[in-house]
Amino acid sequence: MSTKEKIQEDQAHAVKEDKENEIILYNDDVNTFDHVINTLIYACEHTPEQAEQCSLIVHYKGKCTVKTGSYDELEPRCSLLLEAGLSAEVV
Repeated sequence: MSTKEKIQEDQAHAVKEDKENEIILYNDDVNTFDHVINTLIYACEHTPEQAEQCSLIVHYKGKCTVKTGSYDELEPRCSLLLEAGLSAEVV
């Protein structure tokens, strides 16, 4: 294996290790826009504009990535969304 191939392999491996997890928020017929927006502001530290945009994407597309990061960072945030009655998961 050449040095160039080894470097490329190391870089590809580093990219795989740095892959971030995501919180996916799913649409439902229960929660109001205001509740979803306020919960995203609280749980995910969104700005009001971000939260509104995410709520509209969820409404029209059925789901939206609302936060990315490490699993350890996202799990408590996802729990807050679930406790508020929203449908979400960390992937």
